Amino acid sequence: MSPARYEYEVVERRRSPGPPLVVRLGISWLTNALILAIVVALLSGVTVNNAGSLLEAAAVFGVLNTLLKPLLRLVTLPLALLSFGIAWFFVSLLMLVLTKDIVPGFHTHGFWTLVEATLIIWIVNLVLDFTPGPWQVSGKRRRRRIRRGDA
Repeated sequence: MSPARYEYEVVERRRSPGPPLVVRLGISWLTNALILAIVVALLSGVTVNNAGSLLEAAAVFGVLNTLLKPLLRLVTLPLALLSFGIAWFFVSLLMLVLTKDIVPGFHTHGFWTLVEATLIIWIVNLVLDFTPGPWQVSGKRRRRRIRRGDA
């Protein structure tokens, strides 16, 4: 009897329509607010005047990460390759600096506080990437092993 043959095919997951764009943007905004609230709670050098400032900072941070960060990552790709990705850490840090500069009620005090805040944001995003929820990207491809008949 000959051994069974296996072939692999790429199967696209059918994406359900999901929530409307407005709902997805709201979830993203609230997720950014939660992340920034965690940073404020953990670091004494990061402060907000009130909840409105936190929500405004979350909106600005989300827009910067959506529009500006991908462009800066593309521009800094050669430097990121040479620095083993460290350059992209500074791109993320810049998003926080710009948020601080745009939102008057959101304050960070000192360079090392910015570094710590960027690390906390990275860690919280890493945890969220492995936690099922509406913030995750859907529609990724997966491999499925199919057993074909004997030859």
